[in-house]
Amino acid sequence: MKKFILVFLVATVVLLQFCTPKTAQVAVPKLTYADNVQPLIATKCAPCHIPPRGNKKPYTTFESVKEDIDEMIRRVQLNPTDKGFMPFKKMEKLPDSVINVLVQWQADGLREK
Repeated sequence: MKKFILVFLVATVVLLQFCTPKTAQVAVPKLTYADNVQPLIATKCAPCHIPPRGNKKPYTTFESVKEDIDEMIRRVQLNPTDKGFMPFKKMEKLPDSVINVLVQWQADGLREK
């Protein structure tokens, strides 16, 4: 009888270890300039920051955007009535989802590709 109980307990412990939920860690891809930021700048910052029509500092390269990311984030987070607000001519604040791309890209380490 003792053997039966011992075998039953060992079998139960072995079976129960497979019943416990395992927390799967899902890898969240990091944002990159090429995949996430460049398309956003091409649509939201044109024509002012995209030559040849743009007359403001060009944001057509990874280096230029990376260099100015702090200022870009600061300015797009301003209210339309604040001095320095961007996008200047649109007078409408960018959606938080767009601003969050810039913020997250910076948090992810400003990866190019």
